[in-house]
Amino acid sequence: MKRTLGALKGQPLEGLRALVRVDFNVPLKDGRVADGTRITATIPTIKLLRDRGCRVVLLSHLGRPGGPDPQYSLRPVAAELERQLGSPITFIEDPTADDSERVTRRLTRGQVALVENTRFWSGEEANNPEFAATLARLGDFFVNDAFGAAHRAHASTEGVARLLKPAVAGLLMEQELAYLGAALAQPERRFIAILGGAKISGKIEVIDALLPQVDEVLIGGAMACTFFVALGLEVGTSLFERDRVDLARQLLSRAGKKLILPLGAVVATEAKPGARVSDVARDAIPRDQAVFDIDRRTREDYTHRIQGAKTVVWNGPMGVAEVPPFDQGTLAIARAMADVTGRGATTVVGGGDSAAAVVQAGLADKMSHVSTGGGASLEFLEGKVLPGVAALDDA
Repeated sequence: MKRTLGALKGQPLEGLRALVRVDFNVPLKDGRVADGTRITATIPTIKLLRDRGCRVVLLSHLGRPGGPDPQYSLRPVAAELERQLGSPITFIEDPTADDSERVTRRLTRGQVALVENTRFWSGEEANNPEFAATLARLGDFFVNDAFGAAHRAHASTEGVARLLKPAVAGLLMEQELAYLGAALAQPERRFIAILGGAKISGKIEVIDALLPQVDEVLIGGAMACTFFVALGLEVGTSLFERDRVDLARQLLSRAGKKLILPLGAVVATEAKPGARVSDVARDAIPRDQAVFDIDRRTREDYTHRIQGAKTVVWNGPMGVAEVPPFDQGTLAIARAMADVTGRGATTVVGGGDSAAAVVQAGLADKMSHVSTGGGASLEFLEGKVLPGVAALDDA
């Protein structure tokens, strides 16, 4: 267990600078934030710190710039944050500048500052001690509310937490760890995991870690094709990982009846809107077509299995969810999970494309928890230690 922001309830925080690592790695379009879900998720932590009289200094990365790059600037994020908070944001262009620390000390109580993209400085991803110390000077204590970046040992996630104390989990981080942790440690039965996406290689460790704990693992997405090939089935022009076929065969043997594959697929010559599609059984995939979604029979089968569950964890779409009509499998999973949540089950959507699909379908508030961290949630499900979490104070 890690120390949380709530554990500081009895401590005087008035006037202190709260250095908060948030996950504002959001999509931008035409110089504006296209999806502010991750920003919204951090607002409760920011408001709590403001209510306690703190001066709040926010750190985040955006994208994968190779250095300072205007297209990855956090300035549009600052504008969206101002809109959501209803108050002006102080923008700190360069945390290494001589006056940056003075800027944070001149903030009024309850005022919020946002530091420019931490990945503009090479010391961030290298977890350089000097850069971590530079960031640490911008605060008096540290709060990590960026679960989506917690699997990276970077200066703003791991390095700062070692230098600036207390170092605690924010409200969002606490919620992420609570839901994912409970799903793995104390799941109500039946416990079903749903894994999709393109590559089996990205989910091997997750499948291995979950098999002893779950009652079933439902497979979807292009990764199902690698399993099909392992069974000796034709997959046409579908994407599959030739170098992972033997591994898929081993997983099938080891998993027994726990690993559930699609009964069939939606196939087409290409994944584009308006494409001519057809449902086929998994042993009847045409040689000149590719699998782009799970078929109607599989949607019904998976829905039935989900309806009998008490705990459901989902990571990865069932098909090319961003291109209708290949979004139907992913939507069916989202609707089934929303339905079972309403009947008392615990449902966790593990970030990434599956979380985006749930949000787009307007079903996010129908789930027990929608994670903000795709990669982090996968590594958590694998049982790996997340550096950004490990560096926080123990409870």
